[in-house]
Amino acid sequence: MGTSPTDSPHLGATALTDTAPRRMNAEAAKPVQVASRPAADFLARFREEADAHEMSFEHFMRLALYDPQVGYYTRARRRIGRGARGGGGGQSDFLTATTVGEGHGTSSGTNLFGELVVQSCLSLAGEAFCAKATFVEIGAEPQGGPAATHSNAGGEARAGTDRSPVPRGGVLRGLRELPFAAVKTISVGEDLAQLLKAPSSEAAPEKRAAAPPLIVFSNELFDAQPCRRFVLRDSAWREIWVRSTNEGALAEVEHALENPPDFLPKTAAQGYRIDAPVAARQLLAQIAGADWRGLFIAFDYGKSWRELCEATPQGTARAYTRHRQSGALLDQPGEQDLTCHVCWDWLQAELAQRGFGSIALDSQEAFFVKHASGFIAQTIAADARQLSPRKQALMQLLHPANMGQKFQALSARRGLSPE
Repeated sequence: MGTSPTDSPHLGATALTDTAPRRMNAEAAKPVQVASRPAADFLARFREEADAHEMSFEHFMRLALYDPQVGYYTRARRRIGRGARGGGGGQSDFLTATTVGEGHGTSSGTNLFGELVVQSCLSLAGEAFCAKATFVEIGAEPQGGPAATHSNAGGEARAGTDRSPVPRGGVLRGLRELPFAAVKTISVGEDLAQLLKAPSSEAAPEKRAAAPPLIVFSNELFDAQPCRRFVLRDSAWREIWVRSTNEGALAEVEHALENPPDFLPKTAAQGYRIDAPVAARQLLAQIAGADWRGLFIAFDYGKSWRELCEATPQGTARAYTRHRQSGALLDQPGEQDLTCHVCWDWLQAELAQRGFGSIALDSQEAFFVKHASGFIAQTIAADARQLSPRKQALMQLLHPANMGQKFQALSARRGLSPE
């Protein structure tokens, strides 16, 4: 999850198996069909999971990102930062909105994105609801890596009347005196069972009013879900799989489809590729189908289904490593990030089917201008005479040429009035 590429889903039944920050300042490249020789440990896991040395690309992407042994997001390494070398980034791979302002001004940096999110929650849900709600961030990248724990040491933010400590990682990192009753982060490999208690999409209004009040937030969660890849050959859709060769390399292969998914278009240009973010929709169905009421906010990058079918002939799946974007999706599996643009139509439909209202899709810029305008004006006025680190961070988050138009925000409400 870092800044977005120019074109650009993993929970098991109850466990979160993905959290991906996405890229900015990346070098674009078209997907290629070349063989790649993976590390020995990954190749061994691939062959254990494969059927006759093959698996679907969706299976491959899940293995490469979330496998407990060889997955990119389960390795203890730094993934997010300002640069591949130096600048506080170490050997990081991508930048996200949560790291904008890092390393500037103070030793702890500026978490302006977190402040904007807090102000937006207050605007959308109201102070009274926030005071009794738990802020749940799904897909948070823990500070210090996947093995990081939530310490009770001094210096942490506090939330609610019980003054419980806020986790060090995630979007609220470094903030203090938060307006929420409690804060919880659900990271890679953590169980969603507490959130996914029971379906509520058909719950009566009086029952939904008794559901736990939550603000469910994510930043670049859904683009990190495995996708299915399709290509049109001779007027027929074929699905892309991955095969291990006798020489120990990985190669892309295509399989005919007896029953193509209904969502695929009837016509397209020869060789047109569609990376269908099916798992992202399935993940949202789990989240939205749980027994809770309140506010949903997801920042990500995506396109409409029409755009995916007509305007991205090479698909949207991309790889990221050392702040470089690549189409070599089979290279160094387990060592590079893989992403796929979400389909906003599908996610909006999923929310509507599960009783959400006030569903809105905005650019990141428009979302914050709508819901945090007072805070933005205050920040600008406080630094009116200089281009301070906070103002620079604000420009990077809001300016159309930076993150302002590259990312979108999907928001919705359930069990709040008015809907």
